[in-house]
Amino acid sequence: MTSELKVLNPPAIPLLPYAPVQYDRAYQDTLNNILRQYFTTVNSFASNFALSGVYEVAKLPGAAALGVGARAFVIDSSVSTFGTTVAGGGSTKVPVYSDGTNWKVG
Repeated sequence: MTSELKVLNPPAIPLLPYAPVQYDRAYQDTLNNILRQYFTTVNSFASNFALSGVYEVAKLPGAAALGVGARAFVIDSSVSTFGTTVAGGGSTKVPVYSDGTNWKVG
């Protein structure tokens, strides 16, 4: 089974219109719409990197449910070697990531 890697392209910085000398409602509406669209895109992009929290290994959400690239931090790992499947029962604190099936140290 092969898993597809998601290509994440950062959102393009919007070209903002120059402000008029006098207040102009149409300009403000246009500017607000551009910024609203941009920040919605940034929020969507950033959600791909969301840190899912601090957990005990047994209480981690399913790696498959959160998908490839999801991240978390565990406080009771018994392993610390990068890329190994995390296991509980220890006292090591390590960051972990989802490979789409398992949580791996890293």
